Amino acid sequence: MSTFQQSEPKDRPARLAVGVVGAGRVGPALAAALQLAGHRPVAVSGVSDASRRRAAALLPDVPMTSPAEVLERADLVLLTVPDDTLPGLVEGLAETGAVRPGQLLVHTSGRYGARVLDPALRAGALPLALHPAMTFTGTPVDVQRLAGCSFGVTAPEELRLAAEALVIEMGGEPEWISEESRPLYHAALALGANHLVTLVAESMDLLRTAGVEAPDRMLGPLLGAALDNALRSGDAALTGPVARGDAGTVAAHVAELRAHAPETVAGYLAMARATADRALAHGLLKPELAEDLLGVLADGASLPDDGSDR
Repeated sequence: MSTFQQSEPKDRPARLAVGVVGAGRVGPALAAALQLAGHRPVAVSGVSDASRRRAAALLPDVPMTSPAEVLERADLVLLTVPDDTLPGLVEGLAETGAVRPGQLLVHTSGRYGARVLDPALRAGALPLALHPAMTFTGTPVDVQRLAGCSFGVTAPEELRLAAEALVIEMGGEPEWISEESRPLYHAALALGANHLVTLVAESMDLLRTAGVEAPDRMLGPLLGAALDNALRSGDAALTGPVARGDAGTVAAHVAELRAHAPETVAGYLAMARATADRALAHGLLKPELAEDLLGVLADGASLPDDGSDR
């Protein structure tokens, strides 16, 4: 549990001037959290109307300006841009002389560690990678959700304490990630969070097709319990026809999906195979039942998805 406790901003002097380059869903929320910790947002850059609305909602009265001017005004700069944009942005800022010696440059990409900031490091900046392991809505609720949120932290060793202190000031929990482990760390989060949304959305679509009027209400308690059990018990929480080895039920699932939602078959089969492998490895799926089950999954993968099997 986080030990972070926020005091009133009036109780502390403003310490760092904070700027945001990229007013997407993440940057304004982090700047607002830093403001609660006593820092002072001074400039934001963003090009779209949505960016401007987010900045106005979370950082009222903070001027919108160019990235170069954000760096000119700020002691701490949040680079909150898409992963693929980040390397070019850093190189461009360094080449134009916008980066100042001693300036804290923080990016929030999960994919990259601190090395992506090397061009700025050579210009004298202090590089930090602080990735909040949370989905953002672009609304003020994000600031509240940062309380207890884990951040993947990567930085030069001499800046580790400073990086962790910033995370704690935002209400988060720092988790050190080595530079070389950064891509794997990000893949793990994407596998869990991003794919979960896809699975839930597909499940709701199928329930609607089956005639369920409120699939969200039906799934809420079930998925909440499944997630809680998985976080508490890992593979021991596996349940359902795959873990039990009910090959006939799985075959019926595949047939129904082919008939009503063929686009979901490949995902179902892939997840079923992964579930079977984990259930076998942990002794939940009996080997004598696994053979028929894996046969069904192999047969399902070999059938065409164009309806010609129906």
